[in-house]
Amino acid sequence: MGMDFNIFMNDIVNTARREITEAGYKELKTPEEVDEALQKPGTAFVMINSVCGCAGGVARPAAAYAANCYHKPDQFVTVFAGQDKEATERAREYFTGYPPSSPSFALLKDGKIIKMIERHEIEGYEPMEVANKIEKLFDEHCS
Repeated sequence: MGMDFNIFMNDIVNTARREITEAGYKELKTPEEVDEALQKPGTAFVMINSVCGCAGGVARPAAAYAANCYHKPDQFVTVFAGQDKEATERAREYFTGYPPSSPSFALLKDGKIIKMIERHEIEGYEPMEVANKIEKLFDEHCS
């Protein structure tokens, strides 16, 4: 049973990773990759991915939609909570004033947090409702 469960979980994780990278997000798997991406000048949109149902049903579809918005940040990146723990912890150091939450989204400019869309703003909503929140954020802060 233990072995089958691990295979099952790996499949879920791999699917979750593939969905977000196919949408155009770059995976950050180490603290160094996080620093390199988030310290670049300009805007960065970070998806904090997870294996929970609201990530697959709402957050990742909204994230995919966001990658095609008219106004966009300079980069789309993702860290995977519960999988790439050190990278996720480093990313959260940039989210000053926000408690850890996954799935969630963060918009940063020049390494500083502008706004987060937290789990409670994702869970229980339709993907397009979340996508609209993201798009509004991009329209305000990305050219």
